[in-house]
Amino acid sequence: MRKDQILHGDCIDIMASLPDKSIDLIFADPPYNLQLNQELKRPNQSIVDAVKDDWDKFQNFTAYDEFSEAWLSECKRVLKDDGTIWVIGTYHNIFRLGRIMQDLGYWFLNDIIWVKTNPMPNFRGVRFTNAHETLIWASKKQKSKYKFNYHAMKHLNGERQMRSDWLIPLCTGPERLKIDGKKAHSTQKPEALLFRVIVSSSNPGDLVLDPFFGTGTTGVVAKKLHRHWIGIEEDPRYVKLAQTRIDRVTGVEFDPNIYEVRDKRRNQKRIPFGRLIESGFLNPGQSLFFNGDRDHSAVIRVDGSLEIHTFVGSIHQTAKRIAGDQPSNGWQCWYYEDNKGVLRPIDHLRTVYIKQAKKTDGD
Repeated sequence: MRKDQILHGDCIDIMASLPDKSIDLIFADPPYNLQLNQELKRPNQSIVDAVKDDWDKFQNFTAYDEFSEAWLSECKRVLKDDGTIWVIGTYHNIFRLGRIMQDLGYWFLNDIIWVKTNPMPNFRGVRFTNAHETLIWASKKQKSKYKFNYHAMKHLNGERQMRSDWLIPLCTGPERLKIDGKKAHSTQKPEALLFRVIVSSSNPGDLVLDPFFGTGTTGVVAKKLHRHWIGIEEDPRYVKLAQTRIDRVTGVEFDPNIYEVRDKRRNQKRIPFGRLIESGFLNPGQSLFFNGDRDHSAVIRVDGSLEIHTFVGSIHQTAKRIAGDQPSNGWQCWYYEDNKGVLRPIDHLRTVYIKQAKKTDGD
């Protein structure tokens, strides 16, 4: 399996040579099919450097749809059963791509709106300023056990849930590659955008594929984050620029304490709360305290439910009731008192129980 390489050629042909179910994450930035019929001018009559490359031109919508279905089919084949794909586009193409993806059996997880904080203005003043692009995040099938590093994204967002509208500026300044003072690639994506995509939905050591590699932003960010990558690019000029960019990423030592952010809670083995009672970690009649507050308590019943006054329910149902009907994770909300009088979340006991069970299984 070829890893950490740029493969020069047609993306459909090259993906056909990759093994089935070999890719953990795909980021695809396909042609937009902008259908530009005339040059776009600024008020001073200078020409806007828009997307007018040959790779973005298709004879008609049918030709674009056939091309899109071909590469998306190959992506689905090479994607692992629990892998995910991100597809980015504008209003010109994202709705066509979305229909094709659903027809192929992809399962949509989110649509992310990349809000450009510094968009190009609408110079003619005949439409709203186009200030966003849409990313479709999808799993291979409905019941895929896909990766999502929820807590990592929450930390990045100041301890608040990461929303589906991402405010990120266009690629400008030193990051923007130029040749003779002009943009080297008309649709170079900012590294900040790929950072979010890769951190949220992959882990160190995973293999990331970009079938429209361009100047290599996906490879640069994947290398910095200790993911393996494969880039496919047809234009030899972009291949050279991308390889130069990636080669400059050096001296990034791997430290699991820094780069390992997978959501261990989400992937933690599921056990019934009653298992802790059966095993003697907790006892019927013992009190639990909501968020460590001794003024808000519940009593453990022999069947593993909790009782608050006249209400009886699971650890999650009772936590939700106290929280004012807000969804709550009982493993984190309910605290027990240990033998030193210290209040600790019952999730601690679950961790201890799982470790003991593994040790017993090993013996």
